[in-house]
Amino acid sequence: MVRATFAGFTTALSALQANQKRLDITGQNLSNMNTVGYTRQQLETSSLNYTNPISHYMNGSEITVGYGASMDKVTQIRDPFLDAQYRSQMEKSGYADAMQTSLDSLSRFLDESNIAGIRSAFDDIQNTLNLAQDPAKVNDKVFESELRLRMEKLTNLLNLSAQKIEEAKKQEFERLDGEGTNQNGAEQTVNDILKQIGELNRQIKHNQIFGQPSLELMDERNVLLDELSSYIPIEVRYSKDAAHKDDKDWPDDLYVDMIYENGGNRQSLTLISGTEGSAKQNYGKLEIVPGADAGNPNLNVTAKFTGAPAGGQTDVVIGGSNDDNSDSMFGGGSIQASLNMLSGKKADAPVDIELADTHGYQYYTNHLDNLAKSFATVMNNLNIKGSYGKTDAYLMVNRVASANGTPDINGITAATIGINPKWTDGTVELGKGFSDTGDKNNANDTALAMLRAMSVSFNSKNDPPYDGIDLGDKTFSGYISNVSTVLATDSSHNQSSLKTNVTILNGIQDSRDSVSGVSLDEEASNMMTYLAAYNAASRLMTTLDEALNTLINNTGLVGR
Repeated sequence: MVRATFAGFTTALSALQANQKRLDITGQNLSNMNTVGYTRQQLETSSLNYTNPISHYMNGSEITVGYGASMDKVTQIRDPFLDAQYRSQMEKSGYADAMQTSLDSLSRFLDESNIAGIRSAFDDIQNTLNLAQDPAKVNDKVFESELRLRMEKLTNLLNLSAQKIEEAKKQEFERLDGEGTNQNGAEQTVNDILKQIGELNRQIKHNQIFGQPSLELMDERNVLLDELSSYIPIEVRYSKDAAHKDDKDWPDDLYVDMIYENGGNRQSLTLISGTEGSAKQNYGKLEIVPGADAGNPNLNVTAKFTGAPAGGQTDVVIGGSNDDNSDSMFGGGSIQASLNMLSGKKADAPVDIELADTHGYQYYTNHLDNLAKSFATVMNNLNIKGSYGKTDAYLMVNRVASANGTPDINGITAATIGINPKWTDGTVELGKGFSDTGDKNNANDTALAMLRAMSVSFNSKNDPPYDGIDLGDKTFSGYISNVSTVLATDSSHNQSSLKTNVTILNGIQDSRDSVSGVSLDEEASNMMTYLAAYNAASRLMTTLDEALNTLINNTGLVGR
């Protein structure tokens, strides 16, 4: 049976059109080779085979081939598994990066290995007290003035450190809520991302219904999803909306679930619910809720969309790692790092540093306060004892409480410790009477008792006059060195973790780029292949034309 006259031309035409489209897509890929977030595109085709209803009228032995190629759709080349891996690693990298920023802010004034700080001030006091081996020095006003200046330097450093910690806490909270700054905080950034993805969902769905794939909009959405994963843990899934779940040709919706832990159990909350509901109802929002002093903040997550309980609203409260107001927390992301640093340990936390899950700002505040109070208590008690029991012969005071009245020793913290103004004006002086054994002795007994106190390892089992002072069995200088060591250890460990996470992230990115990225060599090879196929299809059309010419002009000439 001779085939239809122009069927071959249709086949050749479909080949020309398909390869022309492939060349167009190759050009699109090459032109966007350096476009951030661009995903390589490809043409999906299928072989035309008109089996119905034509085959019903055809001879059973007819071979149904040669009808050409069908251009089905243009798609992106992506690997969902690599996307999920990348976003999971972004959570870890985002957490470590945010934590490192916080630790670096503390290291600027608490890293005793790099600066001459509080430990150095204690050493200066001890060196000055060493001069008290000579009783004549104690009676020398220059010696007492030098000792006072050394102690004043210590109190100033404690005040400054406490102030810097409060500033770091404020900056950390600003990184969360963005208030008081000219930049968006994490709260506004995440909410903007959720809004953009929710709106893109609707725009993409609308375009797909009308036959437009909107691949560039999908690229924009993927970039936003990657960015979102650095703030909070997420999972992305695709599913049809409830009204079209059985329609295989209906485009899928994108859903984003926030992943968190509650009581050690994995939980999820849908933050972006495809295209459900009316405008603005298919995405949720985050809200930072601070504590009374901007410490121990919580993160309220509200999901608003059709089908959610309580009138379309679901709330989850995310807290820090310890002593917060919530049992729920994220497993990663920069927001959780900030929450952990701000939550920390409460004021009544034990001194033992190993009990803290995260050594946040409150941890360092607690330890500096304990150090300031302990030092003031010891020095005040020794000077009172050395001043023949004169109860107001204290050297250290709560400078805030003493500012407008009689010097006060109650409530001394690192932020409030100061030198007694009466010591400065000479009303109170360094004790020269009774020693710490209770016997009248030399004039330098008080200074020598203070010198001995600088070498005492204070713990809960200390006897008078050191009872009630607990520095974890460490000296004053050893205590601040230990705090500094904790910070250095945390920073070193986090830097190592960050480096590892970034290395893994880059490896996943390379793998993802090898699949979804544009390769100049690969596209050039494709271009040559598609051009060769285009030329072949053109040659086929020329051959068919020659065959048709023979059929029309030459067939049947014999016998005429």
